[in-house]
Amino acid sequence: MATRDVENGPVLGTPDDFPDRPRRGGRLVVHVVIGVLVAIVAGGWGYVMWSMTGSSTGAASQVVSFDVKRPDQAEITFEVSKPADSAAVCRIRATDVYHAEVGSREVRIPAGEGTKQLKERLDTSAPATSVHIQYCTLVE
Repeated sequence: MATRDVENGPVLGTPDDFPDRPRRGGRLVVHVVIGVLVAIVAGGWGYVMWSMTGSSTGAASQVVSFDVKRPDQAEITFEVSKPADSAAVCRIRATDVYHAEVGSREVRIPAGEGTKQLKERLDTSAPATSVHIQYCTLVE
């Protein structure tokens, strides 16, 4: 059995019994590296979100409404913004409850108007639960 003289002090000692902790430097470098990595990730995510808006293709689209009441058809109303002197092609897509494609169609928007609202109907192979625009791109 280990023996130690029992005093009125704590068993593990007091703070004065231990040496001072060494000063740690270089924390600024660690914080700068973390900040640069966060900026790179945020910039990359921003680029991905920007490229998905259609701004990079020159034709931006937005769904106004869709109707999937009929089991063999789906209807979508959407708006396309593009340069007035360019034509565009948009692909509309209907999906079922499992997100499987049950119908799709490409719609050509002729040159002449910058922003145009369209209403399209597409046949489906099964009841659709959603209709969206997969892409819109300028064509020559």
